[in-house]
Amino acid sequence: MTYAERFQRLTALLTEWQPLWRPLPFHHRQMPWASRHSGLYRYLMLLDEANWIRLERDPFATSGIGTWLPVAELTELTQLPSRHAADESALPNRWGDHIGGRKWQQLEAFVHRVEAKPGQAMLEWCAGKGHLARTLSRLHGSEVTALEWQAELCEQGRQLAERQGVALKLIQQDVIAPDAGRWLDPQGHVVALHACGDLHTRLLQRAAETGCDITLAPCCYQRTAADHYRPLSQLGRRLAESHDLQLERDDLALAVQETVTASAAVSRQRERANAWRLGFDLLQRDVRDCDRYLPVPSLAYGRMPASFADFCRWAAQQKGLSLPESTNKGIEWEEWEAAGWRRLAEVQRLELVRHLFRRPLEVWLVLDRLMLLEEAGYRVRLGTFCERELTPRNLLIQATRP
Repeated sequence: MTYAERFQRLTALLTEWQPLWRPLPFHHRQMPWASRHSGLYRYLMLLDEANWIRLERDPFATSGIGTWLPVAELTELTQLPSRHAADESALPNRWGDHIGGRKWQQLEAFVHRVEAKPGQAMLEWCAGKGHLARTLSRLHGSEVTALEWQAELCEQGRQLAERQGVALKLIQQDVIAPDAGRWLDPQGHVVALHACGDLHTRLLQRAAETGCDITLAPCCYQRTAADHYRPLSQLGRRLAESHDLQLERDDLALAVQETVTASAAVSRQRERANAWRLGFDLLQRDVRDCDRYLPVPSLAYGRMPASFADFCRWAAQQKGLSLPESTNKGIEWEEWEAAGWRRLAEVQRLELVRHLFRRPLEVWLVLDRLMLLEEAGYRVRLGTFCERELTPRNLLIQATRP
């Protein structure tokens, strides 16, 4: 299957099944698709804890969901070649000083995929402190240039490079600015590991104009200034128009929802926060006599109130909502909290439908980027640079132009 054929088929499937994967379960007391797909709905509601956990960890695992949804075809369309090998030589541990352990493992896997030609100039896009650029400089024994817009990070990166004796040129540059393309060398190689949203799309657009080699692992597609997604490639725009596939910024967030790095303690905190939010949602619908979701601002886990009641009071204050605590009716906090936990179990099972389309959407977005490069005359390869257990954002674009 060519990349274009895969892109076309994913477009058709995402369009056909969008009534199921686009609605957010925590917004709806009754899913819009529940009646039409009653068998699927009943199957999900009856899933026991063990099977829910299994499908939460692997949405493409063998299950009854395939009776109603195109699991086998989605599995095939999202399978991509691995660009990593188990026997690769490890980099010296000291190179990972001042870099988080998991981040260093991701970076170590990524640099082995940068197939720079001998003597080729290398540039890191959105460099932060230049961890990737420093590692490439050490690996190839040559100076690497890096672009970062935050002056503080530039200075910290320069100090690290100086202490380590690494040839790094770290330049303060807003990569969104019109003049950022001047740093791209037609004979050079630009790299970016987990550059977000508009930052990596701007890189691809500038590189397509310049012709430099590219090694890119994109991330955070929803971090974009546009409310509605406009495909980058001509083929993507034609397919989206012919299939009437219209994606909003919130839809793009689905592609990066999977996380595998949270500790057990953080996972428990997140689950409790979600249950409390859903409990408050049920309560506010009752208080307002309005069966509509009311969004509440995010709150860092370390700042979560100590009790469900305190959380509800905080959330009500944020939305200017008066709770009937001072009336004879009062609020049975334990009952509403228990209802929140029951509601969380329902939402978790309904989310399995969206999770099935999470990777297909991400692959579709990356194929759109790949098509942009092919249309500009590049030879492009798409694969993974590490196992998903290290990071689910493991898709890798490698592009060269003759």
